[in-house]
Amino acid sequence: MENLSDQEKADMLDNCRKATLLIEKQHTEGITPIEKSELEYHLDICEMCNTFMDQSAVINQMVKKLSHPGKNESKLAEEFKEQLQKQIDAKLNQSSNE
Repeated sequence: MENLSDQEKADMLDNCRKATLLIEKQHTEGITPIEKSELEYHLDICEMCNTFMDQSAVINQMVKKLSHPGKNESKLAEEFKEQLQKQIDAKLNQSSNE
């Protein structure tokens, strides 16, 4: 990301903002087919927004559970936990090497 121009960084940030809004809109009111295509395209190229989408899904499940007690318990998938732990470890290693 350091090699990107200021305009490219701003464009990427705007795209991520739109993607996160579409992710949340998808959970609440649904999105149009065009919005779905735009979101899928962005998710194909953006790891951060994929992580956001996964985390958002977990948070929404927990909120639903809290607002509807007695339903099935939500748990993170083992594969997701392992992937998240690897990302955390990589960031920690990167920070300690700087």
